[in-house]
Amino acid sequence: MSNDEFAAVMASFDDLESMTQYYIDEHQEFLSWIGTTVEHVGERTMTLAIPYDEKLTNTRVGANGTRPDITGGIAATLIDTAGGLAIRTALEDPVATQIATINLNVNYLRPATGDLAATADVIRVGSTVGVSEVTVESTTPDGETTAVATGQGSFRIFRGE
Repeated sequence: MSNDEFAAVMASFDDLESMTQYYIDEHQEFLSWIGTTVEHVGERTMTLAIPYDEKLTNTRVGANGTRPDITGGIAATLIDTAGGLAIRTALEDPVATQIATINLNVNYLRPATGDLAATADVIRVGSTVGVSEVTVESTTPDGETTAVATGQGSFRIFRGE
């Protein structure tokens, strides 16, 4: 698919949530495989979610007989992806602009034992670099939601000519 064809497909969507979900489902095989869904897209913010799935867990069973924790790499993936996509919401032409992660910092707070949701907020967008902060929360089967990781990403912005 050429860049022009891709841009035409992206322009056919009525809202950013649908457009971003299409992009994940059709062009990001790993994100699709782990079950990533777009929960919210707003100006300078985005929320992505991943449901609990045993394929995403550490192999050890919880110490007290609880189900296994989701591996930390999934939270890091959410921080990277939500952070970069949130930067796009602050750009004049989010589809034509390319983004690349140049720094990613993840702070793990506690084990993730349920569904994950990552909310990214844009801190700053300059001419070539954008920065976002992300909080990842986990909701357990009994409905308790708590922060499991926080992070910050710096992203190189390659604006279209």
